[in-house]
Amino acid sequence: MSAHDPRRRAAAAGPWVFDGLLAVAAAGFGVVALAPVLPLSPSQPRTVAAYALILAHSLPIALRRRFPVQVLACGLGTGLAFASLRLNLVPLGLGILIYVYSVAALRPRRASLAGLAATEAMMALVFVARPRALGDRTTLVVDIVLVAAAWLLGDGTRRRHEAVAAARERAAELERAREELARRAVVEERLRIARELHDIVAHSMSIIAVQSGVGAHVLDSQPEEARKALAAVEATSRQALAEMRRLLGVLRQEAEPSGSLAPSPGLAEVDALAADVARAGARVEVRIEGTRPELPLGLDLSAYRIVQEALTNVVRHAGPATARVRIRYAPDTVDIEVVDDGRGAGTGRGDGHGIAGMRERAALYGGSLDAGPLPGGGFRVAARLPVGEGLSA
Repeated sequence: MSAHDPRRRAAAAGPWVFDGLLAVAAAGFGVVALAPVLPLSPSQPRTVAAYALILAHSLPIALRRRFPVQVLACGLGTGLAFASLRLNLVPLGLGILIYVYSVAALRPRRASLAGLAATEAMMALVFVARPRALGDRTTLVVDIVLVAAAWLLGDGTRRRHEAVAAARERAAELERAREELARRAVVEERLRIARELHDIVAHSMSIIAVQSGVGAHVLDSQPEEARKALAAVEATSRQALAEMRRLLGVLRQEAEPSGSLAPSPGLAEVDALAADVARAGARVEVRIEGTRPELPLGLDLSAYRIVQEALTNVVRHAGPATARVRIRYAPDTVDIEVVDDGRGAGTGRGDGHGIAGMRERAALYGGSLDAGPLPGGGFRVAARLPVGEGLSA
């Protein structure tokens, strides 16, 4: 049993404890109100019956949350019996108001209106049969208004509770929809990666096929060229196998049409990408630090896609802006940073599908990605992808 169970039990028991105390208070009020008029005398049956009716009328308040209609009916019955003893209904007034409020707060309006009508009818019947039980007509009008006010208060409470419940349900539905959209975004991104895996494998197999053919052709006449061809086949196949193990480890088994067989783009094409984005209306500055090493095709493609998506977000969300792309090549990492100063930056960009896709791509290679608005305005995307030893399977 968890440590929070006692607190939960206490919270669940709270309303029942309150209603129990309310029932005792209502009974006490009735006894105190009746005592000056009819002192308790065990030898007088009428007196005993009057006090017993007060208890029978008030104590069911403890069950008002579970059985609001039933306890109201009990209250009306005890009220009629009390009036038949030629006694004023004032000692029962608090209980009647609580019952009417409870029905209005806990049951649909049709049921609560029926309870209100039954209560008002009971009061009118008592006034006609025994006027002294309610006093004069002015007192009757005041009592009717008080009962109606109790019903209005309970009905307002019910409507507020329904509005809160509806708001919570809408929030839960929106949360479920957001999670479903995020899940779909990841699935779609992985399927796009699957198509790109096809590109990588097809490209590598084409090289292997060509080099194998060359090696077989010159094996006898030019052994040195054959050895070079076989070395190229070995390097290409090892690289392709590494990419396949990395990507297939996270992709789901879902059918998807084949993609293009053209070689995939990489960081070498960032300048051309910047020119394309500039034609869309954003100014792009590219800075390269370090010497670009020979990168695996999959990592090179993922890095390119991260830059592409970040610049696409600048065009979509930042308005007229300047984007600064910094690519830093280190011996064991490739660091990517895309920063913009757009006026519209930071408004809803951090939870878009593009961010989820970029983060997925970075995670495929054991990397990390941070994205978020900058304190002084603008938006920043930063990714770190391991290379060299960081890519060992």
